[in-house]
Amino acid sequence: MKKIAYILIPVLACCVFTGCDDLLDAVPKDKMSPDTFFKSEKELKAFSMNMYGMLPGAGSLFMEDADNYIQMGLTDEIKGTRQIEPSGNGWSWGALRNVNTLIEYLPNCDDAAARTRYEALARFFRAYFYFEKVKRFGDVPWYDKPVGSADTDALNRPRDSREFIMGKMIEDIDFAIGHLPATKSAYEITKWTAMALKSRFLLFEGTFRKYHTEFDYGANAHEWKWYLDECAKVSEEFMGASGYGIHTTGGASKAYYSLFTSENATANTDEVILARNYNSAYNVTHNANGMMNSATNGRHGMTRKMVASYLMADGSRFTDREGWETMDFVTETQDRDPRLAQTIRTPGYTRLGDKTPCPPNFLYCMTGYHPTKYVMGLDKDNYNISDVDLIIFRAAEVLLNFAEAKAEAGTLTQSDLDMSVNKIRARVALPKLDMQEANANPDPFLTNPDWGGYQNVTGSNKGVILEIRRERAVELAQEGFRYYDIMRWKEGQVFTRQFYGMYFPGPGEYDLNSDGIVDILLYAGDSAPASTAPVKYKVGSADFILSAGESGNVNPYKELTCKWNEGRDYLYPIPTDERNLTGGALKQNPGWNDNLNF
Repeated sequence: MKKIAYILIPVLACCVFTGCDDLLDAVPKDKMSPDTFFKSEKELKAFSMNMYGMLPGAGSLFMEDADNYIQMGLTDEIKGTRQIEPSGNGWSWGALRNVNTLIEYLPNCDDAAARTRYEALARFFRAYFYFEKVKRFGDVPWYDKPVGSADTDALNRPRDSREFIMGKMIEDIDFAIGHLPATKSAYEITKWTAMALKSRFLLFEGTFRKYHTEFDYGANAHEWKWYLDECAKVSEEFMGASGYGIHTTGGASKAYYSLFTSENATANTDEVILARNYNSAYNVTHNANGMMNSATNGRHGMTRKMVASYLMADGSRFTDREGWETMDFVTETQDRDPRLAQTIRTPGYTRLGDKTPCPPNFLYCMTGYHPTKYVMGLDKDNYNISDVDLIIFRAAEVLLNFAEAKAEAGTLTQSDLDMSVNKIRARVALPKLDMQEANANPDPFLTNPDWGGYQNVTGSNKGVILEIRRERAVELAQEGFRYYDIMRWKEGQVFTRQFYGMYFPGPGEYDLNSDGIVDILLYAGDSAPASTAPVKYKVGSADFILSAGESGNVNPYKELTCKWNEGRDYLYPIPTDERNLTGGALKQNPGWNDNLNF
C-alpha cells in the first residue's frame, strides 16, 4: 500500500464502506456506518486515501493554457468568453465533506498517535481545498464540519472574508506541519509537503493583495507584506531543514529533463517532494505522450514569447541580440539556457531509447515549438499508456517562492538569491543572477506590451522581480502554474496579445534539425511543388497562418481578438443555482451580472 500510495484511490474509496479483504471483516456489511468505522489506523488510512484525489493529475500537470503555451481551441478564460454557469464550474464541496468527516469521527479511534497523524493529514487537505477555492472565487464559506441536506443554516450562509479563510488555512497547515511525518516520501503527504503548500499559498496571497488593491480583504486584514514575510520564513525553514535541494544527476544537459522523464519519482527525492505515482502494472496511466505526439490531441506548443524569454547560455538576454525577431529556428536555439533543449525539441533531439533525429513536427504542435517534458519512449505513444510519474511539489518551486516573496517585499539580498534562484541556475550551469545588475538594467522585453510583457512591476526592485518571474516561467514551464501566476500579478492583459509560434521568412523548404534533411515545405501557389518534405503547408491557409501574410511568425489565432475585463475576470463567477438556493446570501463576484435580483 505504501508503495503505490494514492494511485488506487477509486478502489480504496469504494472499499471503505463495502468491504475489502480483512479491512472491514470485523463488522458486517449491513451494519457498516461511520459510527462503527474509523476505529483503527488501518481504517483511518483507508478512508484518507480518497482525499488524495483532490490533487492535480494527468492533463492539469502537463498541459498549460495561458500565454506561454497554447493548443487548438483556446479556453474561455483566455478568450474572455466565460459565462456564468447554473452549477458546477468549480463550486463543489464533496471533497471537503470527506475531510471533515474524517476529522469528525477521529474520536472513534483509541490510538492517539494515529488520531493526531490523520487529523494532520486531513487538515493539510482542508488547507489545500480552500486554497483552490480562494484562487478561483475569492471569498468562500468556511465549513469545518460535515454538512447535510437538513443543515439549512449552514447551507444558506454567506461567504466568509478572504482574511478569515486564510487565517483558518494557516491554522490547518501549521497543525499539519507540526504533526505529519518528517520522513521523505514521494507519494505520501509529509511535513515537507505541508511546508511547501504553505509557501505556495502565502506567496499567492501576498502578491495577490499587493497587486489587487481593488478588493476588500476583510476586517483587520493583514497587509500583503505580512503574507510575503511569512512565505519567506516558511520557505527558508524548508530550505534549511528538509534535506531537499536541486536534482543534478546527469549534469547540465540532462538533469532537468530527467526529473520529468522518470518512471519512478522515488529516484528523485533529492528534489521531488510529492508526485503522482503512475504505473502501467496497475493500469494507472495518463496521456502525456499522446498529447505531445498526436495530431488529434490538441497540438500543444510553446509560444515564441516563451522561447524568447530563455536567456543565452552565458546569461545574456536573447532579445538583446540584433535581429532576434526574425531568426530562424536553428539559429535561435543555439547556445541558449540548457533548459530550452530539455523542454522542447531542438536540433539534435532524439526520443528516449532511440537514436533517430527527431525535429519539431507541425502535425503534432501548432506553434512548431514542440514540447518534450513528460515525453517517454515511442512505445508510450498510443492513447493513455504513459506511466511517467507527475510532480506536484518540488523543492525548486519553494526556492523560487522564497526569492519572489523577498523581492516583492523589498527585503531581498544577493545572499538570498545565491541560496535560491542561483542554486536552480547552477543545475544547468547558467551564470548567477546579479541583483544589482538586474535592477540597474531591467529587461525591456519582459515589459514590452507588444509581446505581452508585465505592466504592473514598479519600484527599485523592478529588474530583479522581472528576472525572478523569468526564472519561474522557465523552471516551472508546463507544470500548471502559469494561469494563476498571471492572476495574482494582475497581468490578465497578456491574453489579449497575439500567440506567436516559429518564424519563417517565406515559402520554401526548411531543415529544422540542421541535419541536411528537409522537414517542412511552405508554398504559396495552388499546389505544392515537388519536395521530399514529410509535411507541406500552403501559407495563408487555415492550417498555416503567418503574421505578415506570406512571412512572419506562425499565428494560428490571427483573426481572433481575445478580451480581458480588468474589473471582472480575475475571479470566477458564483453559479446561479447556488445563489438561488441561498436566497442571495451568496453574493456575486464583482463585474459578473447574473440578472438575479438579490
